Amino acid sequence: MEKYFALIYDGTPFILFGTAHLTALAIITLFCFSFLYFRKVWGEKERKTVRWIFAIAIVANETALHIWSVYWGIWNIQTMLPLHMCSVMIWASAYMLVTKNYGIYEMVYFLGLGGAMQAVLTPADAAAYNFPHFRLMQTFIAHGLLINIAIYMTLVEGFRPTLQSFKRVFIWTNIYMIVIFFLNLAIGSNYLFVAYKPDFPTLLDMLSPWPWYILELEAVGFAILFILYIPFLIKDWRTRRHPVTDSS
Repeated sequence: MEKYFALIYDGTPFILFGTAHLTALAIITLFCFSFLYFRKVWGEKERKTVRWIFAIAIVANETALHIWSVYWGIWNIQTMLPLHMCSVMIWASAYMLVTKNYGIYEMVYFLGLGGAMQAVLTPADAAAYNFPHFRLMQTFIAHGLLINIAIYMTLVEGFRPTLQSFKRVFIWTNIYMIVIFFLNLAIGSNYLFVAYKPDFPTLLDMLSPWPWYILELEAVGFAILFILYIPFLIKDWRTRRHPVTDSS
């Protein structure tokens, strides 16, 4: 059991899109699709219970990461503050689940869902470990929960983003990135990876060197947000084209 919580891992390496990886992705996807059924049978009492379970689970999972990091003496303000986008969305999503705050939902849907999908597809920061090591399990649980929370709030609770949501999130993200850029300069960190490309392999390796990849990230981020908004754009277009009329 101890080896699954060790800092140094010497077991079999993680294989991108190997059997274990695909199984984890399948489980996350299955939970998302299950909401299509449960939204028809859950009442408010069941939905409230599910929201609290999600909130407690995602907070407990993230807290466990900080405890593990403190135990092994690797916790520091340069890497462990909850300032990366997914880290922010983890804590924000817990608040949203308890309060049903729509403004936070907008952020969680676009930023949490978009970032978490990339993280489970290419879990580079934890890829030095393998299942069932705590570090990799924690990463998949955290981001898997983020994905499921965003989908749950949309399919079951009936929340949805609007065009104004799209604009607000894009503007807020850029303001936040500017703040983090100067914070990185102040404390020598690399939150949001805007100070330099991370040491481990990521999709950023496909972009230009610093600082030009930051501008390219703007385009990539805009595209991801727009793709996530497309289902609602199509739904609104179809509604306008075929409005529901009262037959009475």
